[in-house]
Amino acid sequence: MHELSTTMTNDPAIGPEEDPDRTMLIVDDDETFRTRLAQAMTKRGFVVETAEGVTKALEIVTKSAPAYAIVDLRLVDGYGLDVVPTFREERPDMRIVILTGYGNIASTVAAVKAGAVDYLGKPADADEIQAALMAQPGSHAAPPDKPMSADRVRWEHINRVYELCDHNVSETARRLNMHRRTLQRILAKHSPRE
Repeated sequence: MHELSTTMTNDPAIGPEEDPDRTMLIVDDDETFRTRLAQAMTKRGFVVETAEGVTKALEIVTKSAPAYAIVDLRLVDGYGLDVVPTFREERPDMRIVILTGYGNIASTVAAVKAGAVDYLGKPADADEIQAALMAQPGSHAAPPDKPMSADRVRWEHINRVYELCDHNVSETARRLNMHRRTLQRILAKHSPRE
């Protein structure tokens, strides 16, 4: 469902020679998204490990803390922000980005206070995530060259909620406060172009 750019970034300022430790942990309970993001980041020169939840993530970090982490806010076995202090304890210089499909101001403030360098709403592509991870402290990542259209973001959000509702159209429509037939028409269409 999620489109992830897999093109290599040829920015020498962020290449392996400038940043020899390219270890990364991706924590997300959406297996498809996690796998695609891991592939995209591997193509960008990162050595990637993945975890589906809090328990596995903490196990990985306590054994060998990576330089970078991408953590989904809501996980099957907990809350993504809960792992950030432990990540920071294990490796104070770890660059952490929080991802969520449920963005709000309170979560953004909590993510930054917990030690995340940035907070991105899903769907975020690999280029946006890498830019956020590599941004200099105190600065913000540059806006994406080709951001997703509002139609695409809406379509992605609707499909994510549909997946979280186990493909139950009635439950998805209820949660999105949308008429069931309208939802069915949206789900029947292909994703809008970027």
